[in-house]
Amino acid sequence: MWLILPVGLIATTLAIAPVRFDREKLFRVKPQDEKQADIIKDLAKTNELDFWYPGATHHVAANMTVDFRVSEKESQAIQSALDQNKMHYEILIHDLQQEIEKQFDVKEDIPGRHSYAKYNNWEKIVAWTEKMMDKHPEMVSRIKIGSTVEDNPLYVLKIGKKKGRRKAIFMDCGIHAREWVSPAFCQWFVYQATKTYGRNKIMTKLLDRMNFYILPVFNVDGYIWSWTKNRMWRKNRSKNQNSKCIGTDLNRNFNASWDSIPNTNDPCADNYRGSAPESEKETKAVTDFIRSHLNEIKAYITFHSYSQMLLFPYGYTSKLPPNHEDLAKVAKIGIDVLSTRYETRYIYGPIESTIYPTSGSSLDWAYDLGIKHTFAFELRDKGKFGFLLPESRIKPTCRETMLAVKFISKYILKHTP
Repeated sequence: MWLILPVGLIATTLAIAPVRFDREKLFRVKPQDEKQADIIKDLAKTNELDFWYPGATHHVAANMTVDFRVSEKESQAIQSALDQNKMHYEILIHDLQQEIEKQFDVKEDIPGRHSYAKYNNWEKIVAWTEKMMDKHPEMVSRIKIGSTVEDNPLYVLKIGKKKGRRKAIFMDCGIHAREWVSPAFCQWFVYQATKTYGRNKIMTKLLDRMNFYILPVFNVDGYIWSWTKNRMWRKNRSKNQNSKCIGTDLNRNFNASWDSIPNTNDPCADNYRGSAPESEKETKAVTDFIRSHLNEIKAYITFHSYSQMLLFPYGYTSKLPPNHEDLAKVAKIGIDVLSTRYETRYIYGPIESTIYPTSGSSLDWAYDLGIKHTFAFELRDKGKFGFLLPESRIKPTCRETMLAVKFISKYILKHTP
């Protein structure tokens, strides 16, 4: 018996060795008409294409910029098919594995320590939440709002100077595992809020009069998996009934027109909506928390990457929300303020017309629940690095985003009942 066990252990380890992406390519194609859009959809049926933008095959349309990842084995055939059909394309990344390794381009001050200039794994983020509480006990508290499928804790940090119920903003990062710059921003926000309180006039006023609920990593299991096993992982890590495929797209799992968009019912797809609205422990923990704090939460902001957009409802319909003009005004000023730092250009608008139609998103759910100011940031960049934004771009991304978030927060403080 004791001889068999190590072999079994070796087999298990080998079965989940980290995925490598040697010589995999990222293509960017702009279909000129519906015929060319259909060619991409057909290629996706016969090849394994990982769509970076838009998030799934069925969103591909004429005149849209389409980014997808292809294995080394299939890249030649894809290139030939695009050439044959006289389609305009460029190869943004020639060797994905190299880009993954090049992401870590900031030298560690002290090896193993949490850094705002670097991507931090889950272990470091947990230790950081404890450190923030210890360092700022009068301003930071940690709330465990639930746990994940793999029993990791879901922590929300409450930031604010005074106790009691006041206006609040809920912010989450990292709902999609591979979008690493998103959790980096949530950590930066907490750091800047606590560091500049008493020094920066706007931040001091905000923290004196409001609370912020920050969920630094929404999809903890997926985030861990993207660090340890598969850098390109997007979903959570729940098992699906009658399928060997793992995971649900948490941003299709909210009860907001949950099953209205076709093609989100395949458990093997990256945008699988789950077996039912709020079927996932992570979604349920967040919705329960927001519902129980609904009388104080006046805005909901979620952070994704990439494509440099500031989005608001709706995703599941082309109908505009009643306060559309207000949302558009805030978003426009938000992206203008953001651009003042490094001249980074964002676009803004409703999800459905600005990016693509989506169902079951957290943004639409929060809006329909009664939070009338809900926004989603798609952070840097516009595709040169995609999900693999180098660490040297983290601080500039966070600094400019902070300007927009502070503006939105000031607006909420002044203009919401």
